[in-house]
Amino acid sequence: MQLRMDWRSVNFDWNRARAFLVTAEEGSLSAAARALDLAQPTLGRQVAALEEELGVTLFERVGRGLVLTQSGLELVEHVRAMGDAATRVSLTASGQSQSVEGPICITTTEAYAAFVLPPIIAQLREEAPGITVEIVASNAVSDLRRREADIAIRNGRPTDPDLIARKIKDDAAQFYATPAYIDQIGNPATLADFSEAAFIGFIDNKALHDGLNALGFNLTGRNFPVSTGSHLVHWELAKQGLGIGAMPISVGDAEPRVKRVAPWMDPIEIPVWLVAHRELRTSRRVRLVFDFLAAALLE
Repeated sequence: MQLRMDWRSVNFDWNRARAFLVTAEEGSLSAAARALDLAQPTLGRQVAALEEELGVTLFERVGRGLVLTQSGLELVEHVRAMGDAATRVSLTASGQSQSVEGPICITTTEAYAAFVLPPIIAQLREEAPGITVEIVASNAVSDLRRREADIAIRNGRPTDPDLIARKIKDDAAQFYATPAYIDQIGNPATLADFSEAAFIGFIDNKALHDGLNALGFNLTGRNFPVSTGSHLVHWELAKQGLGIGAMPISVGDAEPRVKRVAPWMDPIEIPVWLVAHRELRTSRRVRLVFDFLAAALLE
């Protein structure tokens, strides 16, 4: 027998609970106010009102930030579950739309956003002019569960059970540099010949460094004299002759200012996954774009 909920025991406002949750996740009232597009005093009043309603202290101030109290730690997971449930309600409701008009947000890496997606989106707009497209060019993984995007193009398989994913293909990448720089390092004929070469690195360079050495290179930190957090800047630095950069072959081979540094080397395989929230797949609009992208990327 299923027990009926005593609704009289639910005596707090969801907006206040949301204010508490976002403050806990962001670590400060100012960051939470920006995330919710609220004035900081308004957010502070909502959190204070929730504390008064529940009769507990949720935060302690440490320096410029806020730290959850023991009571806050006990409550935050329950409120996070409420936030996930509220998100699912919104996703399910929006997914019931059978219109092929409306907005779609697609997130992908900077390189794909700049070099791969534009002709695909141009074709999409011709075939479905009622769909408006927002492209989020980011090398960080957007959270589809929280509706930061509708569809993602990723280079790894997602592990979240609330997401559905289709592997489209394995893309191929190579290393590129200007002809002058390749001459400067002696036209390498083996991986050992790269010991003194400069590679364009990334701010968080461990994955690239370890990946290159796993391929057989023998590189140290000295081989990465210039680093950036942007794939587009990485590519521009390579085109300006500052070192060796990596790029999908479809992009690199089309750029006249560079050529393959090691044409004798097998291309690096990069998996391409198309990802969406499973409840969004009930929307004709999202399904249309998802299937369109899958076919276009495969080509």
